[in-house]
Amino acid sequence: MNPTDFIDAIKNLDFENTFNPYSNRCTLHDVDDAPSRRSNTLRTMLEIASESDIDAIWIGRDLGYRGGRRTGLAFTDDVHIGIHARRWGIVVDRPTKGQVVAERTASVIWSVLSNIERQVFLWNVFPLHPHEFNDPFSNRLHNSCERKAGEELLFQLIHLLKPRRLIAIGNDAALTAHRLADHRDVIKVRHPSYGGQTQFLKQLRDLYNLQDRMAQNSLF
Repeated sequence: MNPTDFIDAIKNLDFENTFNPYSNRCTLHDVDDAPSRRSNTLRTMLEIASESDIDAIWIGRDLGYRGGRRTGLAFTDDVHIGIHARRWGIVVDRPTKGQVVAERTASVIWSVLSNIERQVFLWNVFPLHPHEFNDPFSNRLHNSCERKAGEELLFQLIHLLKPRRLIAIGNDAALTAHRLADHRDVIKVRHPSYGGQTQFLKQLRDLYNLQDRMAQNSLF
């Protein structure tokens, strides 16, 4: 599966009570061509990453309504979409309109990732935004059917990018990563939400030997 095939596959995902940022448009917050912007950004990143030496895929659970629902990028909110794009040598236009929205998890992730020079690709077990019934701006855990579809795509992503290791952020990601690792190292770290920020930061500092560099960041 090449990057274009991958984008076509993800655009075709359709489940109840989910938002697909690559084929759906939010009438409240998206610009007119938001789905194509998000699809094109992800395709370009995949094309570059597939020709790069990828240290790891960082795997989360699913897209959140303040982050990936808006940007189409895992662990990335409006605040960090430009930084994310620059890591791959590209410039993108924000697919949302109005006030910039921040997500706490994205802020913590990028406070670490901005100090890492190795190539890291961000993804989720379920690559869409699952929400509660009749409440599109909420978050819920994906179900087993959604997980199966997400794992099939993640399997393809791993074989496309050929990372040296998988870094699973949280328990749900770890379960999937171990199933799909294909002899790669799987490293489980604490998810930074729900009181896990301190442990997450320590694990990533140790994993990437960032003690000195991150000491300069006031977040720590």
